[in-house]
Amino acid sequence: MGALIDLNSIKSAPVDDSFFPFFSVPNCITDEGVSLSSEFPNLDKGGSYPSDMPGLSEKIRQLISEIESKEMKEILSEKFQVNLDNTEVITTLRGYSRMKDGKIHSDSKSKVLTFLLYLNEEWVNEKGLLRMLKNNSDLEDFIQEIPASFGSLVVFKVTENCWHGFHPVEGKRLSMQMNYVKKESASSHKLRHALSSFMKKLFS
Repeated sequence: MGALIDLNSIKSAPVDDSFFPFFSVPNCITDEGVSLSSEFPNLDKGGSYPSDMPGLSEKIRQLISEIESKEMKEILSEKFQVNLDNTEVITTLRGYSRMKDGKIHSDSKSKVLTFLLYLNEEWVNEKGLLRMLKNNSDLEDFIQEIPASFGSLVVFKVTENCWHGFHPVEGKRLSMQMNYVKKESASSHKLRHALSSFMKKLFS
């Protein structure tokens, strides 16, 4: 099976550091990955699910492996000029957006980089589009709006002002998120995601 991620598209994407460092790619998935949307697990409840959840297809597992690869780490370390040696990778999957999602926020200081890949077959809704923001109070004052269409990727460095959010939307919204997390904080992140997944199964 060939590569699912076009690493050259990531290498060549310019980093915008006008407010905080980030870059986006319209579609980083190769022709080998055209079925990823249909193979994405049916997650009909909100929140994040751990990447080691049972039942994932071989191709989804390959995608996770490529996202978490040493080569990807080296590329992102070079692009953002950040040392990722003292980090652990945590990847989660999301399949459903709730009306309470999308509030403006900056990521936890325990994270170093956030990698967000959308896998919706198509996206025609004007809402639910992630906006990289200039401040923490106005969704309309954005640097860039990121498509939620298939293969759309955004990666950003976690800073105090890495504000982002989207207009709320209810329904299916497929994405995969990978974070480089400081090692001293990784275990608490993993525990939180595992407990969240357990509770969803318990009450489903």
